[in-house]
Amino acid sequence: MDTKASEIFYREVVGLPFAYRDPTRDIAFLRVDEKQKGMIGLWGASTGYGRENGVLTRCHLAFAVSFEQLLCAIIKLNERGIETHDFGGKVTREPSVIGWMPSAQIYFRDPDGHSLEFITILPETPDASFLGSYSDWVKLNEG
Repeated sequence: MDTKASEIFYREVVGLPFAYRDPTRDIAFLRVDEKQKGMIGLWGASTGYGRENGVLTRCHLAFAVSFEQLLCAIIKLNERGIETHDFGGKVTREPSVIGWMPSAQIYFRDPDGHSLEFITILPETPDASFLGSYSDWVKLNEG
């Protein structure tokens, strides 16, 4: 995938507003609706994110939920034997936080192996340098 060409297509043809381009990886994000509702992520073939067993995941869907729904979903998924992962792919029972949005999210797989995400936009000021656990985000923002 050529993320620069795809970004132009989604901006100029589809009309989606630009959200963010990761300066360290070949990943771009565009908003589908209001900030709290939807986003499309474009992952280039050279990025390591979205790989499972060395194969790039082509399908990733994100669903906007409230923070309370996010916490309940983690419990529900784990009770059903579905592993939940942080942004880096590590198994966790806690949301991870991407600071540039900022957002809290959890990742998991459907029975066919597609990457799914429950995400909520957080009210704090964005911090593009932060990528970590929700508990670390809370500690950072307490001061």
